[in-house]
Parts: sequence; structure tokens; C-alpha cells
Amino acid sequence: MPGLFRALRRRRLLLRPFPPEWLGYLEARVPFFPQLAPPLRERFLEQLKLFAWEKEFIGAGGFTLTDEVRAVVSATAVRLVVHLDLSYYDRLREIIVYPDAFRIPDRTGVVLGEARHWGTVILSWQSVLAGLRNPNDGHSTATHEFAHVLDREDGAFDGTPQLRRYSHYRAWASVMGEHFLALRQGQRLERQVLDEYGALNEAEFFAVATESFFEKPQQMREKTPDLYAELQRFYGWNPALDS
Repeated sequence: MPGLFRALRRRRLLLRPFPPEWLGYLEARVPFFPQLAPPLRERFLEQLKLFAWEKEFIGAGGFTLTDEVRAVVSATAVRLVVHLDLSYYDRLREIIVYPDAFRIPDRTGVVLGEARHWGTVILSWQSVLAGLRNPNDGHSTATHEFAHVLDREDGAFDGTPQLRRYSHYRAWASVMGEHFLALRQGQRLERQVLDEYGALNEAEFFAVATESFFEKPQQMREKTPDLYAELQRFYGWNPALDS
């Protein structure tokens, strides 16, 4: 979607009122939503409705897509960019939602979520809900997959999204690389904060670190403060203070 056309379309969408029933879905399903301060809540809801109405949501595996699914999934995505910009999701076109774990033809076993190169995120609705019901366990499939989308926005799944400033890249590479290698080596502090799946590669490390940043911020700030600081500078959140 060309930039000018997107800007005009978003301007029109912003004029549409926020569906009042969506607030009920957010209050019931999204634990972090009631904690948002009023100015941030207003920005969050604006970005949420843009995301929900711009992206194509598709039910799969017999799943019936509802406004509740659209609103709740959109909330998990917008949380990552509310202090950044919605443009981080410009390459994302569609979100496919299965009722539960699903199979992908070219992979073995069942899958809870996947982000693909060509602008698609696939999620299990039950896994999305499980991540929201347990907001402090360090596991959130939706957060993980949308972090991959941010990573991919600059062209590759490489563990480095488009940072706020060029001057931030050197520190990012140093800190993320150090903790990625430490997790691979099974170092105690990293294993206390991060799921071992993050040792698979740099892209998975960033996604796993994002999960822990939002779900285990106190532990991350205490045990790996430089990693916490880099993610805080990128995302603009301070969840250890806000939680």
C-alpha cells in the first residue's frame, strides 16, 4: 500500500468511533490494558483500531473469527509499537487464527504460532489466551510472533529491528550478542530470565527476550540489566516500573 494512500486511509479510519463492545473484550482478556494511563490509553486505542481494520484477519481450521478475536489479537500487537509507530507493521498483511495448535505442511509436529517472510502471522487462539491469562510466566506466543514481524520490517529475520537511531546499533549488537552467546552456553543468569528456545538463533533470541521483557521485567532488570536497558530504549516501555 503506497504511503500516501495508507495515510489517507488511516485518516478516514481514525474518524470512525472505537467500537464500545471492544472495550469489554480488552477489559476481560487483556490484563495490561486497564493499567494504561489515560493519554497512553487513547493512543493505544487509536493504533488498535487502525491495526484491526487495516490487517486481514482469517479464521482457519474451522475457527470462526469474531470481533473479540480481532480486538484481543490486535491489542497484543499494538502493545509492542505504541511507543514506536504503527509503520513497523506496514509489511504485515494478514493474521491467520486457528482455534488451537495447528500443523504446517513443511514442518513436523504441531505449532502454536509462526511469522512468515511475506507478511503473514499465524496464531493459535488458545495460545493467545494462555499468554494473556499468565502475564508473568515469560511465555506469550502472540508477543513472540509480533516481535518477529518487527524484526523482519528492515528486511530480514536477524534479531535486529529498525532501531530508533543509527547510533543505537553498536550497543544493541554488543549487548544482544553477549547474552545470546551466554544463553547458548547455558549461563545461569540468562537461563533464569530467558527461555532456552532463544538460543536457536539471533531472531529467536530477540523474540524470546521480548517475551521476557514484558512478562518478567523485574527479573530481567535485576539479572541482565543491560539487556533490559536495550529493550527499554527500543520499545519505550519500562515494564519493571509499570508492573
